[in-house]
Amino acid sequence: MFHPTHFENLKVAFENTLYDLDNLDEEITVINRLDQLDMAAMSREFSLQFVHNKKSEVIAELWLGASLKDLAGELLELEDEKPGCTLLVRFYIEIPEVSICEDIAETLNDIWNPEIPITQTLSFHYQQEEKINFTNKIEIGFDHKLTEDHMEDLPELVEVMIRSINALEAEKGY
Repeated sequence: MFHPTHFENLKVAFENTLYDLDNLDEEITVINRLDQLDMAAMSREFSLQFVHNKKSEVIAELWLGASLKDLAGELLELEDEKPGCTLLVRFYIEIPEVSICEDIAETLNDIWNPEIPITQTLSFHYQQEEKINFTNKIEIGFDHKLTEDHMEDLPELVEVMIRSINALEAEKGY
């Protein structure tokens, strides 16, 4: 009999949590979804993007991934492997100048654990005729893999993401 993997179980839990906040509570709006199996690398990838409210300019993304090594280690019950899923939390926001990145880092470090690495990657459209705005992709990574043991933490994680969106929106007072 087939037993769902860590990836499948976590994906369903994230979907349930986020779609309940979208459809039932109307606290967020899911704006994009990706559920992909890479047949060449035999890996899985899932992400949901959402905004806190329809007027929000900050997009949050929850990304979950499992490599072939993770999936094989779990399915084959390999003793030396510690299978699980990689979790990334991302935020996308438009900013008018690079100096705002420091304020964003301070704001998010106050919300998230300061030991969790936060990376900001800026991009812009070359030859943009009007004032240049930078797209800031903020990525928060975690130092451990997720398994079903972390299911209880998912609602709190989503709540911290929503708090982060609100803080980034407040930061837009520049």
